[in-house]
Amino acid sequence: MKQVRNSVKLLAAIGLVCSSASWAADKPLIKIGYVEGWADSVATTQVAAAIIKTKLGYPVELVPVAAGIMWQGVARGDLDATLSAWLPVTHGDYYQQLKDKVTDLGPNYPGAKIGLIVPEYVPAKSLADLNKYKDAFQGRIVGIDAGAGVMKKTELAIKDYNLDYKLMPSSGPGMASELARSINAKKPIAVTGWIPHWMFAKWKLRFLEDPKKVYGEEEHVDTVINPGLNAKAPQVVSFLKKFSWKPEEIGAVMLEVENGAKPAAAAEKWVGANGKRVAGWL
Repeated sequence: MKQVRNSVKLLAAIGLVCSSASWAADKPLIKIGYVEGWADSVATTQVAAAIIKTKLGYPVELVPVAAGIMWQGVARGDLDATLSAWLPVTHGDYYQQLKDKVTDLGPNYPGAKIGLIVPEYVPAKSLADLNKYKDAFQGRIVGIDAGAGVMKKTELAIKDYNLDYKLMPSSGPGMASELARSINAKKPIAVTGWIPHWMFAKWKLRFLEDPKKVYGEEEHVDTVINPGLNAKAPQVVSFLKKFSWKPEEIGAVMLEVENGAKPAAAAEKWVGANGKRVAGWL
């Protein structure tokens, strides 16, 4: 009799598993493009993917691509969505070319910005102040990869503000390492940077004011979809319309990844720890 009961339980369990699997299999695959080298793109995409998979039950494929290919992919329908559209300036050309083939669902991160960043203890408040503090800064601005957008803007800022400074190319990690060393020694340093970035979650930093608007106004990171996603997965579109998070939230996930966590694991941990926040998006 016991064996019969156990068999019934086993069959019931198998039935539940099959039912769950068929439920997931009935839902279409959602393909999301992101830029692998951008920490904010990785964090936002991984968190959205975790919610779509665990809360809405859709299979998700994340596709790392360059920004231009990402936009083209969404326009063609090769990708269903991206949560990495910097507008209105950084990706403005892509949007103008493809706006009739994509749908912008609005910002998932308002207040995105590029510029020169300093530790909070630095006395300089504006780019216009930098010459006054040249000796403290050793006449140098620590940059990232030569040719990056923020580097080109910084070269222009040096000219427009008549700064007696040299822009020192480096890399994202190299810039962060120099920033860390200076902060540990309480020394002034100016670096090229942007928000969202994990370093704002780790240290007290601020942008130098830019009265001439060389770096432009604040931007926003938007979620852009292929219009076909509305019919393919309306639940996903409904979630993506509501999904918008704050600097401290994205910063926590980016910092977790920077400290060695796998991006997917960091995202799942954040989703699990922020149930009320997630429920508000669903």
